[in-house]
Order: sequence, then C-alpha cells, then structure tokens
Amino acid sequence: MLSVVIPAYCEQEMVPIAAAQITALLAQEKIPHELIFVDDGSKDATWVQIEAASKQHEAVRGVRFSRNFGKEAAIFAGLQHAKGDCVAVIDCDLQHPPEKLIEMYRLWEQGAEVIEGVKSDRGKESALHRLSAKLFYSMISRATKVDMSRASDFKLLDRKAVNVILTMREKRAFFRALSSWVGFRTAEVSYEVRERTAGESKWSTWSLMKYALSNITAFTALPLHLVTIFGILTLFVSLVMGVIALVQKFMGIALGGFTTVIILLLFLGSLIMLSLGIIGYYLGNIYEEIKDRPRYIVADTCGKETGK
Repeated sequence: MLSVVIPAYCEQEMVPIAAAQITALLAQEKIPHELIFVDDGSKDATWVQIEAASKQHEAVRGVRFSRNFGKEAAIFAGLQHAKGDCVAVIDCDLQHPPEKLIEMYRLWEQGAEVIEGVKSDRGKESALHRLSAKLFYSMISRATKVDMSRASDFKLLDRKAVNVILTMREKRAFFRALSSWVGFRTAEVSYEVRERTAGESKWSTWSLMKYALSNITAFTALPLHLVTIFGILTLFVSLVMGVIALVQKFMGIALGGFTTVIILLLFLGSLIMLSLGIIGYYLGNIYEEIKDRPRYIVADTCGKETGK
C-alpha cells in the first residue's frame, strides 16, 4: 500500500482539491493507498475540510497538531502515522504534480527504495530567491555529499528508509536532506513546479530565510567553520597592517592613522559579533535538543486506518 503524506497549513481551499485529485488518480491506477493530511496548527478551516474529506473519501485520514510546529514536524508526524509499504510526501498546494506519484510508485515496484522528485524548473521566483536557494543548497550539498541543487520534499520512500528516518531523534531534523543522507537504492523523477490553483503561499521571504538557517544549522557544522575562516582572514589582515605600520615607523613616516584605526575596530568588532552570533545559534540548538520536548503534539485525528 502507498501512503501519501500531505502537510497542510492554512490550506482550506486546497484540501478538498488535493484529496479528490490524488484519490481519483491512485484509484484509476488501482494502487492501494491512504492519504494522510497533517494540519500544522492552521488558523482557518483546514481541519474542518480534512474531516469532511475523510468522510467523503475512505482512504483519507487526518492528524491535527495542537499548534503550529512547522513543516518538518508535520512531515515526520505523517511518516509516523503512515501504514503503507512505501510513503510519499507531497505539498498540499499541488505544486508537486500528483501524477508523478504514479511514476514514483512504479519505480518503487521495480526495486528503488528512495525516489527523489527533482525540479527541472523552479517556477516563478525572484532573482534574490534563486540566489539564496543556490547558496543554501550548495551548503547542504557539501554537508550531505549529495547534489541537492534540485531537491525538494516531493519524494517516495520505501518502508525501510522511513523506519530509519523515524529512529533519528533530533528535534530540528531536515527531512529533505535526511532522506538523501540515509542512502538506499535511489532513483529520480523530474518535474516542473506548478502554480497553485487556489489560496496563497504561506512562505514569505523572511520565513524562507529562517527555514534555511534553521535547517543549515540542524544538518551541518559548516557555519561554525566560517568562524575559523574569519579568524584566519583577520589574522592575515592584522599581520599585513602590522608590517606596514612597523615599516612606516622605522622610516619615520608614520601617520596618526585615526581613520584606519576606527575602520579596523569596526571590522574586527563586526567579525567578532558575527562569530558569536553563529556560535550562539548552535548553542540555542543544543539547548532545544537537550530539553527533549516532543517534536509535535497531536490534538486530534480523523478517518479510519486502511488495511494493507
């Protein structure tokens, strides 16, 4: 059986559309399935729509969080509640083409254990967003040793891979990277990002930046290494400036250099504060981890489990 996990945050317009389209598509292909909508603490009628969909479609189930815990938590909750032999993750806005689930499932039947949805086209994005995404995926690719420049949350995992991911206890887990990091036999399905048919995106530029920062620090220590690089660069600049100052002193042409001193102080102060900020962010992550609070809290469920 195929389980389809669908995280949803304030997607009251898209829930009935996604439930109808995906259910009809999988039923047409005679693929045993269940759809698991995870309401990530929505402030609109998303949960009401999920309950209605579970009554209309026998294969639809719902999980509702007590508050907003984030997309990663919603994905992990879906994986935890999934009963299928393989599990796919797809966005509720259907910018991930549902028909690609069929192609992924057929590859799984042929023996692939992790089927990655890779973007052949990122859709409409600003130049700043594209540049930020390129930098983000460059850092994550270095951490995972896997090219993630076209990666997405749209993928299908064999039960073995799902079970391995669920054993990982870190609270700030990055599903997109972890599903590549676990290995197994991997295949790819190319797709173009679609425009949503209803509703509006809940991701602002600021929220995307926070999401990227959180996931970078959760998965790699690369930013901490930048502190060392800053230190080496500062040492090099200091040595050069020191040599220049000594030469000028011995030659008797030393100047007051008030402006130079101020610039150097500002430069060094900025590097120190930036370095402390990076270290502080990692300390904050450690603090969150050692509290060992649950990744999410389930307030309600709906629908009935489908047997294999």
